Amino acid sequence: MTEPILELIDVRAGYGSIEVLHGVTLTVRRGEVLALLGPNGGGKSTSLKVCGGLVDLMSGDIRLAGRSVAGVSADKLARLGLCTIPEGKGVFPNLTVRENLMMCTHGGAKLGDIEAIAYERFPRLSDRRSQLAGTMSGGEQQMLAMSRALATDPAVLLLDELSMGLAPLIVGRLYEIVAQVAQSGVSVLVVEQFARTVLGIADRAAIMLSGRITRVGPPGEIADELSSAYLGGKGHQ
Repeated sequence: MTEPILELIDVRAGYGSIEVLHGVTLTVRRGEVLALLGPNGGGKSTSLKVCGGLVDLMSGDIRLAGRSVAGVSADKLARLGLCTIPEGKGVFPNLTVRENLMMCTHGGAKLGDIEAIAYERFPRLSDRRSQLAGTMSGGEQQMLAMSRALATDPAVLLLDELSMGLAPLIVGRLYEIVAQVAQSGVSVLVVEQFARTVLGIADRAAIMLSGRITRVGPPGEIADELSSAYLGGKGHQ
């Protein structure tokens, strides 16, 4: 688990002339779950967008499996094995569950195989296979988004606020799947504001404040540092 798969190296990035990331260096190792934690507005989602090719670098570099991919489009990064599940779900709301999964067959995988894996991981989706994705609950949509992402057989999975608006029980189930995926060799970079559940499955965690990484370490040590100064007290840990 020591070999890096995704690296941000002294990255400065932002929107227009506004710099949001101020020299961020971060490494995701092969087969690990790295949790990126901190308050809203700290630069976590921007970091994920940089990794996914959605925000250009002002300076620095980003590497995938040792190769510089600075300036590479999001589509090409996806073909290279880097897959993003954005905040707010990554589904087609006007398509059924089955049709959403069918959209993943362009890479050559068979729909039957994609469905079988999705329904085994998330049996609730099997019951909803003919339902329009936009009419399902937030948790069910997130299950579908994760199933769509994993159908591409990614090397790196980027997750942005997986827990947003979801019941704790659903969040726990989703992170169980994240842990299983990592055990199969997929590297996971997950952004979260609320840390408790993700720290339970993370291999390492990083704290981001005001566009800078202030600490990287084992989840237990990071949990001790996520005091009220960072996330507003125990209720948010």
